[in-house]
Amino acid sequence: MRTDLAVIGAGPAGLAAALAAARRGVRVTLVDAAREAGGQFYRQPAAELRARRPEALHHQWRTWERLRDGLAASTVRFLTDHHVWFVERESDHFTVHALLGPDQEEPVTVRADAVLLATGGHETVLPFPGWTLPGVVTAGGAQAMLKSGLVTPGRRAVVAGTGPLLLPVATGLAAAGVEVAALVESADPKAFVRHGRALAAKLPEGAGYAARLLRHRVRFLARHTVVRAHGEDTLTGVTVAALGPDGRVRPGTERHLPCDTLAVGHGMLPHTDLAESLGCRLAGAAVQVDDEQRTTVPGVWAAGEATGIGGAALSLAEGHIAGRSIAARLGGTEPDPEQWAPAAKSRRRQREFATAVEAAYAPPAHWTDQVTDDTVVCRCEEVTAGAVREAVEELGAGDVRTVKLLTRAGMGWCQGRMCGIAVAGLAGCEPTPSRRPFARPVPLGVLAQNSADPTDATKDPTDATNFTDSTEEGLS
Repeated sequence: MRTDLAVIGAGPAGLAAALAAARRGVRVTLVDAAREAGGQFYRQPAAELRARRPEALHHQWRTWERLRDGLAASTVRFLTDHHVWFVERESDHFTVHALLGPDQEEPVTVRADAVLLATGGHETVLPFPGWTLPGVVTAGGAQAMLKSGLVTPGRRAVVAGTGPLLLPVATGLAAAGVEVAALVESADPKAFVRHGRALAAKLPEGAGYAARLLRHRVRFLARHTVVRAHGEDTLTGVTVAALGPDGRVRPGTERHLPCDTLAVGHGMLPHTDLAESLGCRLAGAAVQVDDEQRTTVPGVWAAGEATGIGGAALSLAEGHIAGRSIAARLGGTEPDPEQWAPAAKSRRRQREFATAVEAAYAPPAHWTDQVTDDTVVCRCEEVTAGAVREAVEELGAGDVRTVKLLTRAGMGWCQGRMCGIAVAGLAGCEPTPSRRPFARPVPLGVLAQNSADPTDATKDPTDATNFTDSTEEGLS
């Protein structure tokens, strides 16, 4: 199939970009691995569950309704259940390579004049003794279970780590009937005072979460961290402790909290695999973009968490700007920034907020002190913290790549996405993005078939299982 614009990712940024471009006459194909639009932020329950009040699990539900209805009324072709593993840059177009369906064995290609990367981000979890026990889940994973499956991960939970995601996870679990023993946040409340001006706009939202925590009698332990998770075959409890001003655990402050679920998270990182394989320049851990959301590769734009973790409002603003920029440039005209001035103002404000959040929610400075040598760090390859330390202290490894070669940490299924930050922290070096040729594992048979006779996404343009015709209601 040939299209003007391929948007990869149907979360807030991808939806806003697709709708803004389609409204201005661009032929848009929206590609996403999920069965429904919305991304992680607007994750929806399966239709078979017949949820009566899905809005109860969501924030900014009216915004989602506008996006959903706009998509349904638009000319956007929506390819669901399409897992993009590579974007190929050719002389006069881009070819998006995807795997179709839950088995991800059937190759599909989409050819486009321009590409918008709205690939989102992924959670990070810093390891600690016991973190691989059944019953320990990521904070986002617990939220996804609630939103998409309408199920809870257990009966008594502790929510721990750091970051703004912990608040909606704790209140969501409590509202669903889970006894939340505690919300354990490692951030120092003083950090919020230092960034009070940038965070002030979110005070009403924060107060709402605080009121719900009080209503459900959820204990809030600020400046605390999980020291260890306990159990043999499953989680039975956690030990938490207070942190001192230097970020180290204060001796004598440990306390045991019985629970069967630990929802833990330490922030998010941008998904940059596709951008890196295209040769897009990074700014730190995120894709570098200009004021139009253009990357350093001509014809490629990026928006949302891929350009820096900042939340749904920032993603919507960036997506809208990217969509309008793409529409103008594909039409052969110079974009007029005045036309998206409200979105640019929102972007500036939300970026300031995101910068303050990142500073306020920094993980404990000395978290590695609590990681014992027998703690598994790389779960895919079962590499322990002791093996990483040995590679550094005895074998002379000075960077993540050398640690990887000596220990196999990061060589497994997730390709270091889960353990990369932890390995870097234990090795005492800066995390570095590893440029991979493909964004996800691909069967060799698919590669052979794709190079010989790739399947086009227009196999049957009337097949509603392949796509949903859908339009926009852009930002005002």
